[in-house]
Amino acid sequence: MTHTPAELNALLERHGLQARRALGQNFVVDPNTVRRIARLSGVGEGTPVVEIGPGLGSLTLALVELGAEVTAVEMDRGLVVALREIVEPLGVRVVEADAREVDWERLLADHPAWHLVANLPYNIATPLIIDLLRDVPTLTTMLVMVQREVGERLAAAAGDSAVGIPSMLVAYHGQASVVGRVPATVFHPKPRVESVLVRIERHSEPPVAQPLNKIEPLIRRAYGQRRKMLRRSLAGVVGADVFEAAQVDPRARPETLDLAGWDRLACAIRSG
Repeated sequence: MTHTPAELNALLERHGLQARRALGQNFVVDPNTVRRIARLSGVGEGTPVVEIGPGLGSLTLALVELGAEVTAVEMDRGLVVALREIVEPLGVRVVEADAREVDWERLLADHPAWHLVANLPYNIATPLIIDLLRDVPTLTTMLVMVQREVGERLAAAAGDSAVGIPSMLVAYHGQASVVGRVPATVFHPKPRVESVLVRIERHSEPPVAQPLNKIEPLIRRAYGQRRKMLRRSLAGVVGADVFEAAQVDPRARPETLDLAGWDRLACAIRSG
């Protein structure tokens, strides 16, 4: 039921459309790939799914094949017209909106827990995912397709070369892992980068004691000078006594510290 390359090209031509580089649009044109993505999302019969960036509905159709109840959020007005023609007869709810401006509480009010599936352009992927994790707790499972470097940062753990601020913020909210790769050859137009699939399972409770607003400023300050030892990047905020109480080596660099370590530092600051 998903689009073949010929069908997708015919749809673009019939509606006078083309991929918009400014919006980072690259359409998946391989039916086997979209079915694999749909399976990896973990959805099944009756699963409430919100899809961001459905384009012309290739992945949407694969999700419907699995029985999911899909709400598709698309900001490109030209695509919305074609998308509605394709998927609304199958029961999909199409919402014309920018995912960065959606009233998510209202949109997702019908169910207490949702799956998110999204094909995200690299320039908005990280801030959007962080905002959704922070602000939309009803999104309990995410499967996002992003540029490989972005995905590796989202899923990185302490000690990994790709670890950074996004890694720690994602780790506070959920468990992230790269679950698949998507070659450039399955897209139209063909991008210059490789994509990966990142699955994020939201924690039922925060994995550490301190709230994020106590931990995040430390992470951002330290990673702002990530080549420096923590005692230098956190000078004036964390003293020798705090490092000792938190059992954190002041000579360490930020990429070596896991979320539990940042939590201990924040706890020691508050206790001091």
